[in-house]
Amino acid sequence: MKANDKDTESLKASRPKTSAAGVPGVRHAIQYSLTQAGPLRTTLTLLNLNQTDGIDCPGCAWPDPAHRHRNEYCENGAKHVNDEATTRRVTRDFFAEHSVAELDSRSDLWLNQQGRLTEPMVKRPGATHYEPIGWDDALGLVAEHLRRLASPDEAMFYTSGRLSNEAAFLLQLFARSYGTNNLPDCSNMCHESSGSGLGETLGIGKGSVSLDDIHNADLVLVVGQNPGTNHPRMLSALEETKRNGGRVVAVNPLPEAGLIRFKNPQKPRGIVGKGTVIADQFLRIRPGGDLALFQMLNRLLLEAEDAAPGAVLDHDFIDAHTTGYHAFATHTRGVTWEHVLAATGLDRAEIEALHQQVLASRSIIVCWAMGLTQHRHGVPTIREIVSFLLLRGNIGRPGAGVCPVRGHSNVQGDRTMGIWERMPDAFLDLLGAEFGFDPPRAHGYDSVDGVRAMRDGRAKVFVGVAGNFVRAMSDSAVTEAALRSCALTVQISTKLNRSHTVCGETALILPTLGRSDRDVQEAGEQFVTVEDSMSEVHQSRGRLEPASPDLLSEVAIIGRLARLTLGEDNGVPWEDFERDYGLVRDRIARVVPGFETFNARVAAPGGFRLPNPVNDLVFPTPSGKAVFVPNALDWLEAPPGHLILQSLRSHDQWNTVPYAMDDRYRGIHGARRIVMVNPDDLADFGIDDGALVDLVSIWTDGSERRADGFRVVGYPAARGSAASYYPETNVLVPLDSVAEISNTPTSKGVIVRLEPRWDG
Repeated sequence: MKANDKDTESLKASRPKTSAAGVPGVRHAIQYSLTQAGPLRTTLTLLNLNQTDGIDCPGCAWPDPAHRHRNEYCENGAKHVNDEATTRRVTRDFFAEHSVAELDSRSDLWLNQQGRLTEPMVKRPGATHYEPIGWDDALGLVAEHLRRLASPDEAMFYTSGRLSNEAAFLLQLFARSYGTNNLPDCSNMCHESSGSGLGETLGIGKGSVSLDDIHNADLVLVVGQNPGTNHPRMLSALEETKRNGGRVVAVNPLPEAGLIRFKNPQKPRGIVGKGTVIADQFLRIRPGGDLALFQMLNRLLLEAEDAAPGAVLDHDFIDAHTTGYHAFATHTRGVTWEHVLAATGLDRAEIEALHQQVLASRSIIVCWAMGLTQHRHGVPTIREIVSFLLLRGNIGRPGAGVCPVRGHSNVQGDRTMGIWERMPDAFLDLLGAEFGFDPPRAHGYDSVDGVRAMRDGRAKVFVGVAGNFVRAMSDSAVTEAALRSCALTVQISTKLNRSHTVCGETALILPTLGRSDRDVQEAGEQFVTVEDSMSEVHQSRGRLEPASPDLLSEVAIIGRLARLTLGEDNGVPWEDFERDYGLVRDRIARVVPGFETFNARVAAPGGFRLPNPVNDLVFPTPSGKAVFVPNALDWLEAPPGHLILQSLRSHDQWNTVPYAMDDRYRGIHGARRIVMVNPDDLADFGIDDGALVDLVSIWTDGSERRADGFRVVGYPAARGSAASYYPETNVLVPLDSVAEISNTPTSKGVIVRLEPRWDG
């Protein structure tokens, strides 16, 4: 969509908030919920949200406490579930009225606000509109396309983290039975750097901590992460850390309201009191400077050990459980203050103050999100954090460890279930033995390589199960052209988004049940399961009548499509799986380690926690030990007149979909095409606060990308940095600009200049 000046005319900017939640958070949650779902449905969803026998919040993957409040949700969780529970409907009449081209011109917000999809729709070759199609014909059409491809590798099966464990397991089983490992997912675009870095150093790509660890840590570092917007219930956990005497340090290019002060709406002090100061120290770091920060912290720890031998580092732990220490230490001693200060934009005194907090803390946790992973050096940054924790034995003991905080509610569970283009042979061996076939072994396409394959004609069918691939991916123009070049695109969705308007020659919209909908199959009412950021697996059971009688569950859609594509005699009881999801869980129990007696264990209130060998000091690396890795110091250097831009989401936004044109905590109202820049940088550039500019990104190959029509907002960001919302800024990131090793788009590290629009 091309911008125009009117996109920013309604902008009203005020001072950023210095606290999060409280009464305003409750009010906004209820207001939005009532406009979408009405009072009765709002009451039903909220009273069941995140309860042991209720609806898992689709908003984020933050875990639920053992002892739950009756209102165990945050502002954004309430908005997320009632956005799905909306009473608004998208019918065949809607599609008859609106052409695909017209829908493509609409905003993400407008598309989402139209409501729930109600029946299968097809856009046939050359058609301008979607039209109704029956389920049998729709799934038969997909199967026909899949069967006539020259190779199974010409098809892609994408999913976001909204998918349940059961549906994810069946999707990967279908794809591999069909003959491909092309299973890109949203992790490729977000936390793939975490999995790569943790896998290399600890042997498992998951976090190691629990909520109890967060509560009882001496020091929690929250790095490249905004809990107040992206996973607000984390603030309750950090509040508990503070109440127990622990300390919190925030490292982020922008001041974030929730990390400054939290007014817990479930506690009297959060309603009538001042709330809780969360961050004891706030380091306003330059985007991409985190690798340099942790390298200097590691150097300072080595120097402190030199000054007081045996009093700083945990040599018993290092000797018994790690490898590579000496090479790492030699490399780290060469890190210089000059480079670290240039990379971070911090003062030496700030880093030394953090070092003193580290020395004073026995148990330390580092939490992070995409502020670290979406850089070209995202994987080295994660490796450096692991080394920071290993030096003092802060792995595998209470109150300490690694905590990558996932976004989408079951994105971690999807990977556990096999949604990965590079699943190890051990998993494929078990899968093949259980179902009597030989799964393909060649690695498939991830999200970036999948776009390349569609662009180059090597992939011709795209099946998306949940999510909004076209708006989540980098390089919007290339991604859109790639999808439009497909012979068939299929979107299995609950609501309308731009992945339905940017479509192949033939396109299908297959509407599915939402997390809040009751799922009744032949064997009775069903539930599904999810895995949160801390490896807790629990039930999710919908409570509302489905938005339409023509909806199928994701399990049913995948199973029926598999039968039509593979034939009735392929050896997998797809019909039985659709009838009773417990039968799917029985098979998961025999294939996926840690899920033994799945059905019995998940029936317990709150479910169960998957084992993590790291917590037993067992490291599934080639050496059997945790690995210190020397990392070359890397950071972005912006030329004169340029800034380092990070993309982010607003407070009123869920993944790619905004719920309103506001970002309340940052003081932004009425517009999304804005760019936040430090006032001192604006003064240096001679650009006024409120000016209209184009954002122009520059790349090492000499190419430039342009996003036009952004309003400048003076903001207390780190000097030399800028921030703006995605997906509007995805156009600035070339497809080939990715993190080393993980192939994750570098959406947090974009060098830009601001070009004033003199016609504005």
